[in-house]
Amino acid sequence: MKKSRLRAYARLLARTGAAVQPGQEVLIYAELDQPKFVEMLTEECYLAGARKVIVEWNHDRLTLLHTKYQTVEELCRHESWELERLAHIRDDLSVHIYLESSDPGALAEIDAEKYNRSVQAWRAIRKPYRDVMDGRYQWCIAAVPGKAWARKMYPKLKTKKAVEQLWKDILFASRANGDAEKNWQEHNANLKARCAWLNSLNLRSLHYTADNGTDLTVGLIPGCLFNGGSDTTPAGVTFDANIPSEECFTSPRAGEAEGIVYATKPLSYQGQLIENFYLRFEGGRAVEAHAEKNEALLNSILHMDENAAMLGEVALIPVESPINKSGLLFYSTLFDENASCHLALGDGFDECIPGFDTMSHEALTALGINDSLVHVDFMIGCKSMSIDGITESGETVPIFRKGSWAK
Repeated sequence: MKKSRLRAYARLLARTGAAVQPGQEVLIYAELDQPKFVEMLTEECYLAGARKVIVEWNHDRLTLLHTKYQTVEELCRHESWELERLAHIRDDLSVHIYLESSDPGALAEIDAEKYNRSVQAWRAIRKPYRDVMDGRYQWCIAAVPGKAWARKMYPKLKTKKAVEQLWKDILFASRANGDAEKNWQEHNANLKARCAWLNSLNLRSLHYTADNGTDLTVGLIPGCLFNGGSDTTPAGVTFDANIPSEECFTSPRAGEAEGIVYATKPLSYQGQLIENFYLRFEGGRAVEAHAEKNEALLNSILHMDENAAMLGEVALIPVESPINKSGLLFYSTLFDENASCHLALGDGFDECIPGFDTMSHEALTALGINDSLVHVDFMIGCKSMSIDGITESGETVPIFRKGSWAK
C-alpha cells in the first residue's frame, strides 16, 4: 500500500475520527502488526496539536500466556497505580484511538472461564471511571490489517498479498479512498438527516419482522434520540467514534423487548464464531438462546452480569451498505455490525438522552438506559426485513421495507 494513502488514512483517524485538539493527551491502543502505521498516526496526532501521545501495545499471544500461567486471583487483582492511571484518564478526558488488527481466532484455545472472570473483574473496576467519561471525551475505533487476520480473510493468498487486499477492503469500507475527509463530511450529513427524520416521529417502539422468523418488538425511551455519524462532546468537539460506521442507533428501554430474533451473520466473539443463532425475549430479557455452533459461548454472554441479557442498542443499517455489498465477513464487529441492522446485548449509551451530561448515571439508568459490563453487537438485518415504528400517539410508521429505508 502506498505510503501516501496510509498517511491520508492516519490523518483521517487523527483529525476526523478522534478529532485531536491542541493540548490534549492521546492514548493509542494497537497490536504489534503495523508499527509503521502507528508511527504515522502518532505523528499525525502531534501535528493536530496533541501535547502527549502514549502508545499501549497489545498482543494476543501474551494474553494467552498470562491467562495460562497466572492464578485467577492474580488476573483479577489490580494495582494501585493502575487505578491512579484510570483516574488520570478520567480527569484528563484523554483521547482514545483503538486500532483493531488482531487474529480473529487467536483466543480460541484460551481457558474461557478463567479469562472471562478476569475480564469481568477488569470491567467492573473500570466501569465507574468510564461512566463518568461516557459521552464527554473523544474516541475512535478503526482497523489496520494483521497478518493472521488477513490470512483468515484470504486463505488462498500469500500473506503479503492477503495483507494488501485487506488494506484495500479496510480503506474502501472506511470511505477512505479519494478525499477521505470530504467523504466523511458528506456521509455524516446523510446519517444526520436520517436521524433527524427518526427523531421527528416520537417513536415509542420498533417492530421487526423477517421471513426467517424474526418477530420482535423493542420499546424505546421517550425523548431518547437516534444518533448517527459524528458525535459532539459537551465541550463542542465533533468526532467520529467508529470508522467505518453506517448506523443510525439509539438505546432502547431496558426491560421492554418481546418476541424472537434471528441472527443473519455469525458473531465473532473471543476468537470463536457463534453461528445460526436466535434469541427469544420476554419482559425485556433474553430467556432462550439457541445456536448451531458455540451455544454455550452465547449463553455465557447472556450471563456475564444481571443485565447482560437485556438490550443496550438498536441500530438501523440498510442492506445496500458498502460492507454488506462487499459480501465479506470480516470476523470483526467493527465491520460486520455495519453490514446490516443490528442489536446489542448489554450496556446502553447515555449520550442518546438529551442533557445526559447534567445527569447522574443513576438517573440515566432510571430512565431506561441499560447498565451492564458488556456490550455485544449481533447482526439481524436481511433483504426481507421490515421495521415499523409505533409513535407515542399509536400511529404505525414504516421505517424499513425489504431491508432498506422505507423513505
